Amino acid sequence: MERTLTVLQVSLYHSTPGQVAFAKVPLQLQHDTSRLLVGRGKDTHIQLQLPQLSRHHLSLEPYLEKGSTLLAFCLKVLSRKSCVWVNGLLLRYLEQVPLSAVNRISFSGIQMVVRREGGDSLDAFVCYFRVSSSPLIYRPQAQETDEGENVKEETPPVRREATYGLLGSPHGSSWTQTAVSSQAPEEQQK
Repeated sequence: MERTLTVLQVSLYHSTPGQVAFAKVPLQLQHDTSRLLVGRGKDTHIQLQLPQLSRHHLSLEPYLEKGSTLLAFCLKVLSRKSCVWVNGLLLRYLEQVPLSAVNRISFSGIQMVVRREGGDSLDAFVCYFRVSSSPLIYRPQAQETDEGENVKEETPPVRREATYGLLGSPHGSSWTQTAVSSQAPEEQQK
């Protein structure tokens, strides 16, 4: 019996003219269940042409969650010189986070949206890549103020996302703009 592959739909954006940064990114990539490397190195699976990236900048690592028969993925930061934002969470060297069904990832000027569609094969997965000519993660214009003079350069992105209910299922197709916050959901409702 043939099993269906888990699919990662990956959208990429960078402000370089002509999208030169993604010249070596394939349209499709079928991969076994070893980690998928992203960076500027020639030995990476997703090779990005930007000098500020590490040779191995990050990895997408498939794993089997306890009690599940589907592949899940985590993102692990491999760069010592740069951080990565994943769904509003700041990750540094060797930190990792499990990925949900839809993920907004930002690093070194690159915006990446990864959508996971489950399949039942535990031996391989497939990635489909799309390069976007417009930003994928939207940030509001900063207001002039003297309060942020000592604020670190990288701040969490504001993102557009569907309203999600239990188990990550989207409610309708309305998109809302939400700011990423470090507060717990209970505190945000106060």
